Amino acid sequence: SHDIVGIVRKKLHTKKVGHCGTLDPDATGVLVVCVNKATKAIQFLMSDTKVYRATLSLGKSTDTYDASGKILEEKEVGQISKAQVIDVLNSFLGKSKQKPPIYSAIKVNGKKLYEYARNGEEVEIKERDIEIMMIELIDFSNNEIVFDVKCSKGTYIRSLCVDIAKKLGYPGHMSHLERRQAGRFLITDCITLEQLENDDYSLHSIDDALCGFPQLKLDDPTPVYHGKQIKSDLTGQVAIYDNQNHLLAIYESTGQGYLKNVRGLW
Repeated sequence: SHDIVGIVRKKLHTKKVGHCGTLDPDATGVLVVCVNKATKAIQFLMSDTKVYRATLSLGKSTDTYDASGKILEEKEVGQISKAQVIDVLNSFLGKSKQKPPIYSAIKVNGKKLYEYARNGEEVEIKERDIEIMMIELIDFSNNEIVFDVKCSKGTYIRSLCVDIAKKLGYPGHMSHLERRQAGRFLITDCITLEQLENDDYSLHSIDDALCGFPQLKLDDPTPVYHGKQIKSDLTGQVAIYDNQNHLLAIYESTGQGYLKNVRGLW
């Protein structure tokens, strides 16, 4: 993902480029990249839900939870019914706790987890709150389970694959992953690196990227420019627009009948 940011910086001749959620090195699919002023919106796009298509291979576990890792355990896979697989997948729906993989970029005491792993050092990995909004079996054959999943920010599909395999009674690892959606952006909205290189692309506006937020239009945008609170009964985060439909800022509810400024985007 960092390499992609570097490629975009070079192509568009700007240092102000950032992405909205890392893709594992072996994964493919949607990577939302913000350029110039849009980098101000990264914090709001990072929290968007994601949709993935994952392939879980049963019978082998690895230290990285994916196909690139060292094999830790092997077990011959017996008879598993499609109904069993669907029941196990459905058991992960809703809010739960998840333990991230040791080979991840999460920092503990200022050091990334994968650095502990590479140095053979012990480290306590705390579980994190996640939510699975949708999980659906796509295919099941030859000890491989292909499924789609819609999940909250911070969900590790590698860990989910390992946990599904354990519930089925086998070691397992994620053998393929494709991010099919990030927030409102679908894989069909994406361009390839080849298209970028050949100038076959167009940029989305910040207004377009944040169109899913509740909206409030102001005839007089002066309070926004001064970072002042706005009287409103809207809750959560709200996109503030002027009367020309230009996005000015993201505000959020104070819980006391007002919205306060989170980030100016004009």
